[in-house]
Amino acid sequence: MFGTVAIAAMRALEVHGLTRVAVVDFDVHHGNGTQDLLWDEARVLFVTSQQMPLWPGTGEPSERGAHGQIVNLALPPGSDGGVMRAAYERGIFPALDAWGPELILISAGFDAHAEDPLANLNWREEDYVWLTRRLCDLADKHAKGRVVSCLEGGYDLGALERCVAAHVAALMA
Repeated sequence: MFGTVAIAAMRALEVHGLTRVAVVDFDVHHGNGTQDLLWDEARVLFVTSQQMPLWPGTGEPSERGAHGQIVNLALPPGSDGGVMRAAYERGIFPALDAWGPELILISAGFDAHAEDPLANLNWREEDYVWLTRRLCDLADKHAKGRVVSCLEGGYDLGALERCVAAHVAALMA
């Protein structure tokens, strides 16, 4: 197993000379592996949203990283895209904007979709489009449009197909 986005962040810093990278993980499960890999890395802002409580039991807002560079957004079971949008506007987007990343890496998990069987977030395709467009806007503002997305999951294949297509279309817009 590899921490794909953590590896990408470190390569951008060490090989390509960037000084500030942001990793955004939207998923029904907490990105605990990425958080662990980036815990001590002061040059990477890791922001993540996940259903709480849920496996793996990590992702509390109090988990801030060795340099205060980790932002965990816990979303309650049963919440929908409206709750997610308000929470991102309140906490995630201001943190990203203040960070001013030179690259945004997305860990794109589509298992927060309402049709996904493993948990209880109720996002729809339009929520992923909104989130992707907002991240692209921040990449345009701070990172010369540099954004890379890595597929992380989704367990209802129909919803996964629609969400990935919508996400990629928003990235290409």
